Amino acid sequence: MRSDTVTKGMQQAPHRSLFNALGYTKEELQRPLVGIVSSHNEIVPGHMNLDKIVDAVKMGVAMAGGTPIVFPAIAVCDGIAMGHIGMKYSLVTRDLIADSTEAMALAHQFDALVMVPNCDKNVPGLLMAAARINVPTIFVSGGPMLAGHVKGKKRSLSSMFEAVGSYTAGTMTEEDVCEFENKVCPTCGSCSGMYTANSMNCLTEVLGMGLSGNGTIPAVYSERIRLAKHAGMQVMELWKNDIRPRDIMTEDAILNALTVDMALGCSTNSMLHLPAIAHEIGMDFEIDFANGISEKTPNLCHLAPAGPTYMEDLNEAGGVYAVMAELNKKGLLHTDCLTVTGKTVSENIAGAVNKDPEVIRTIDNPYSTTGGIAVLKGNLAPDGSVVKRSAVAEEMLVHEGPARVFDCEEDAIEAIKGGRIAAGDVVVIRYVGPKGGPGMPEMLNPTSAIAGMGLGSSVALITDGRFSGASRGASIGHVSPEAAVGGPVALIEEGDIIKIDIPGLKLELDVPEEELEKRKKAWEPRQPRITTGYLARYASMVTSGNRGAILEVPKNK
Repeated sequence: MRSDTVTKGMQQAPHRSLFNALGYTKEELQRPLVGIVSSHNEIVPGHMNLDKIVDAVKMGVAMAGGTPIVFPAIAVCDGIAMGHIGMKYSLVTRDLIADSTEAMALAHQFDALVMVPNCDKNVPGLLMAAARINVPTIFVSGGPMLAGHVKGKKRSLSSMFEAVGSYTAGTMTEEDVCEFENKVCPTCGSCSGMYTANSMNCLTEVLGMGLSGNGTIPAVYSERIRLAKHAGMQVMELWKNDIRPRDIMTEDAILNALTVDMALGCSTNSMLHLPAIAHEIGMDFEIDFANGISEKTPNLCHLAPAGPTYMEDLNEAGGVYAVMAELNKKGLLHTDCLTVTGKTVSENIAGAVNKDPEVIRTIDNPYSTTGGIAVLKGNLAPDGSVVKRSAVAEEMLVHEGPARVFDCEEDAIEAIKGGRIAAGDVVVIRYVGPKGGPGMPEMLNPTSAIAGMGLGSSVALITDGRFSGASRGASIGHVSPEAAVGGPVALIEEGDIIKIDIPGLKLELDVPEEELEKRKKAWEPRQPRITTGYLARYASMVTSGNRGAILEVPKNK
């Protein structure tokens, strides 16, 4: 056992004395030491129930003959961090989580790990760590929130942000907003639409790192406690059979995740996280993969914010395995991939049934014949940009209009809420990329303000930042290269015509090449907004959005 390094032999007597101080018995130290990475805290609604999940995992591990040992991982609530300096600290935690978990797991020589994440950056951060550490590992999340009910309709967090925009537009009263405020988030759990947290928890199932139901069983269901116990038991089977994350998270598994991403209509943040996870297994992930897979993968689900269904509905319809079974009818998955069940994808989904074709469209009756995410390129985004195609109104799939240029989110919101943005405009928010933000903040407030002001089907938004999974509309993010490194998005001037062609995968600035060259020569880098602390270090190491905003040691010049 790996833990023999700290528990066996005369040289380890000092180590054992410290385990004695912790109250561990000789019998416990003779068993595999299983680290349980707990993301529990009291500030993230999706994490407030993780103490119960962790307790269930501990019981499962102990029942199966292991010694469970808990250590923590941090978590940021993107919703609470939204719209202020806190949003700069969201994406950057992905690497803190991966790094700190690697440090704890290797410093203490755990034999196996159970990852207990839930919200946005914990899931990819811990998947990255699992690939690095490469000891037998399983995931069990905290589960999604139930949808709220307001005025006879199911609602979620995106409805709340849009309600604020509607109030500004004069179409909703303060009393209406208060009702939304008190009802849209009715339980613990990750917010109830197909936002980033739920996207990544579903894709964890597809990658083979979580048991069936990991992405969809609601947080408040006792079924999730049972799932956690089974995860604790199953990690011991993985240990006994020496099945490790890199045996499971192969290149084919990553491509499976991208395929199901297209069918589910996941958050565009998956196009940051899948490349980062792929990087940890040594896979060269180009975001252009998305278009090739999208061409042959139908979009089967329109969960909020793209449509009126929620995670609880997907769960009742058969969950992720039912979606995978539909895709497999046309041979769109690599079904021989190994999973944490000890079985292949083919074996896992053999009995899966689509119980509600209104929630999960059949393979022959999709919402669209192409997937939910598109990568656009052109002279405005030579290295690519990302849009959640399944959440774009039909009339906005092809659009051109004058650029309304803002160098920060706050100025854009002021203009939107001040009525200075008109139908047909293309709002550009730049210098908010991985380096420029720094931290690539989400632009949920501007997109929600646009939707709330009644402009969601007539105004586009382009940014080198990113979007929340709760964003909808013609919201094009991850524009690469970003403005902070002199990408073409830095050269846009007020009134320039921008052409968007989502079906044609094009994003163009209608300005002559010689004029762009002239502007490029005159462009000067901006002084960093933050020059101390973690964000400054992050900005010095982070790569472009098209590479997943991974960290690299700067090369000597």
